[in-house]
Amino acid sequence: QVQLVESGGGLVQAGGSLRLSCAASGLTFSTYTMAWFRQAPGKEREFVAFISWSGTNTYYADSVKGRFTISRDSAKNTVYLQMNSLKPEDTAVYYCAATRRGSGAVYPTMYDDWGQGTQVTVSS
Repeated sequence: QVQLVESGGGLVQAGGSLRLSCAASGLTFSTYTMAWFRQAPGKEREFVAFISWSGTNTYYADSVKGRFTISRDSAKNTVYLQMNSLKPEDTAVYYCAATRRGSGAVYPTMYDDWGQGTQVTVSS
C-alpha cells in the first residue's frame, strides 16, 4: 500500500521561504515520477512541479518557475519542494503525488497516489 506523507507547511510572511517534504513508502520509489500540486479554497487542484524517477528531469508551472525547486532523495524515499520568495497567492494546501508515468505528467488524473496535504499560508 502506497503512503505519501507531507510535512513542512505553515504560516510565513510574503518573501519568506518554506521547504515541504513528502516521505513515500510502499512503492519502489526510484521508479516513480513524483510531483507537487496545490489547491486553494474554491479553486481546482493545480500542478506545481514534477521530478522524473531519475531526478534528471524537472518541470515547473510558470507561476512558480524561478522561485520553487523540486528535488528527491532516493536514499530517504523523500521528495522535497523548496519554496522561496513566497507570495500570498501561493497560499494553498500542497499535495504530494506519485505516478509510474514518465515525464509530462502535469494533470492530477495522471497520478495514482496522493498524500493528505499540508497547508501553506503566506501573509501579506
